[in-house]
Amino acid sequence: MSDDGQHTGHERVPSRQRRRFPGISSRAYEHPADRSALVALRKLSGFDTVFKALSGLLPERSLRLLFLSDSVRVSERQFQHLHDMLLDACHILDLEKVPPMYVNQDPQPNAMCIGLDEPIIVVTTGLVELLDEEEMRAVVGHEVGHALSGHSVYRTILLFLTSLALKVAWIPLGNFAIMAIITALREWFRKSELSADRAGLLVGQDVQASMRGLMKIAGGNHLHEMNVDAFLEQAEEYDAAGDLRDSVLKILNVLPRSHPFAAVRAAELKKWSESRDFQRIMDGHYARRDEDRDTSVSDSFRESAAAYASDVKSSKDPLMKLVSDLAGGAGDLGGRVRRGFDGFKSAPPTAQEGPTDEE
Repeated sequence: MSDDGQHTGHERVPSRQRRRFPGISSRAYEHPADRSALVALRKLSGFDTVFKALSGLLPERSLRLLFLSDSVRVSERQFQHLHDMLLDACHILDLEKVPPMYVNQDPQPNAMCIGLDEPIIVVTTGLVELLDEEEMRAVVGHEVGHALSGHSVYRTILLFLTSLALKVAWIPLGNFAIMAIITALREWFRKSELSADRAGLLVGQDVQASMRGLMKIAGGNHLHEMNVDAFLEQAEEYDAAGDLRDSVLKILNVLPRSHPFAAVRAAELKKWSESRDFQRIMDGHYARRDEDRDTSVSDSFRESAAAYASDVKSSKDPLMKLVSDLAGGAGDLGGRVRRGFDGFKSAPPTAQEGPTDEE
């Protein structure tokens, strides 16, 4: 497609004027927690050998055959608009080998990038029908970002372990060990989703479209009934909501999820879109792939720690505020915690106190 949006063949050029990022490294857009984990794994001696051995146990070949036989492969002749978006995304992020992409019949809006040797992208019909062109472009860029970062390997392992956990649930210790690994992988994967959201923004270069897409994933195809600013206000309210009880409930709610909540993702992406890091990338100043081998693991961990510290300091969440205060030397820990958890008390009133009006 040409820069004016008209079809002139299937050249790998953006469908409208967008910046391209030759040689960009995934480190440029990765969330610090995601980046530090990946840098450490890539530097680990024997890592590739271990995962090649593990690949024999994973049902990757079966998955590829399943999508090939029971989904529609995106191409110049099928879902051509998605094919053009995929070529655009790979061109903008300078991903030389275009991953195969499939549309799978499923009313649930979803997309994923899986595969050990070569990534494949799968989007559901529910997602294709839900999003407009620019919103879908951000999603395709999101999945290409996963491919560029190498996330598909760990996503495939997570799917495999989740399936395995169900099969060995009757073995107490075996299931416990697998669930511990799954919990750790999910925590990493939630951060990797924030990274991929950033990649989607670099591809679409339309922050409002990215916001709308996340809002539709949360609330469905009723755009005339929704408002991006109000949706972002929800995220702020969620961050600051309640007391320590709510902080604990937030943790419990997110633990079984592979993705952060949609409103939280929207707020994180909006904040990054307004950051100096994003502007530097758009100006052409970014980490490049030919520098990846020189990346320091310790520097990546320091960046990750600094990012977490900044998140804790700026968060309005009651638990995060308590942690920040303690780090700053605030006193009265016992009193703060007791007040935070007062709502958990449900002891009956004493005779002197008499009944209350609360049910």
